[in-house]
Amino acid sequence: MRAPGFWSDRKPGLAAWLLSPLAWVYAMGTARRVARPPEVRAGIPVICVGNINAGGAGKTPTVVALVGMLQARGSRVAIVSRGYKAKLTGPLKVDPATHTAEDVGDEPFLMAAFADVWVARDRAAGVRAAEADGAQVVIMDDGFQNPAVAKDLSLVVVDAVAGFGNGRVIPAGPLREPVAAGLARADGVIVIGGADAKVAFKKVWPMPDGLPLLTARLDPLPTGMPFQGLRALAFAGIGRPEKFFATLREMGVDLIRSVPLGDHQPLTPALMRRLETEALARGAQLVTTEKDAVRLPEAFRQKVMTVPVRLEFDDPEAMARLLDRLSLSEDAP
Repeated sequence: MRAPGFWSDRKPGLAAWLLSPLAWVYAMGTARRVARPPEVRAGIPVICVGNINAGGAGKTPTVVALVGMLQARGSRVAIVSRGYKAKLTGPLKVDPATHTAEDVGDEPFLMAAFADVWVARDRAAGVRAAEADGAQVVIMDDGFQNPAVAKDLSLVVVDAVAGFGNGRVIPAGPLREPVAAGLARADGVIVIGGADAKVAFKKVWPMPDGLPLLTARLDPLPTGMPFQGLRALAFAGIGRPEKFFATLREMGVDLIRSVPLGDHQPLTPALMRRLETEALARGAQLVTTEKDAVRLPEAFRQKVMTVPVRLEFDDPEAMARLLDRLSLSEDAP
């Protein structure tokens, strides 16, 4: 499902007002849930990368970037993920040689290329399993509103263009909880986007005093593939597909058609055959995101070009200072 248009309207309209009572109930439910004491306090640092908005904001590339920073410090990192839409509930350690994206979820399958990933519907059990397996620091992918595990560092990820939408809670807006309530529990906010969008975000959504605001961008990785001038039909099933399509245009791709799909939408053989038929008829190359690529049917994996992106902090030292708050173990040389 796509988000209702009024969720992004900064001026609350009639729909948002009519849904306000339900939003109040939702917000109260979240407030009661996050107030519960944690079930587990791990013996190692736990970093939570979450958001206040429902849907995608850039959590996965943020997790991957943090993995690299922590590994550079000598720490053995494990990622714990709920495994959205995964067939297996865990806790289990992702093995790309035996598991599929359908088994464990597309994001855990993708992240397993960078660190050990534990899929666990029960996040507390996942953190315990990762710690028992020798992890020295855990990154929780999502779970900011889940109180099961005590968090040592909570980071809220925000898309600079979307911001916090109309500032209303579900179903009146896109938020899982009020902005003020969420930011009160955060140790840092990471805003991802282009320079102009980040400036605009800061004007509309000022941060509370003392809360670090970090900015970052998603840069395409050089792949050696001829994207400049490439005639392409692109499809994406991520939180904001338009971000991917904009990236392609910035890379010089001749984007003849863009097909936005639902977040995590299955790429069935029937869907892919339709896209392939259209691409062939229009002399175009099929292109998709790294996250979507792991869900491609086997027969299409050599037919679709992938554009990998990586998150780059505008001020890496600001993120390093937040990590300095943690007591991190290092592997022996």
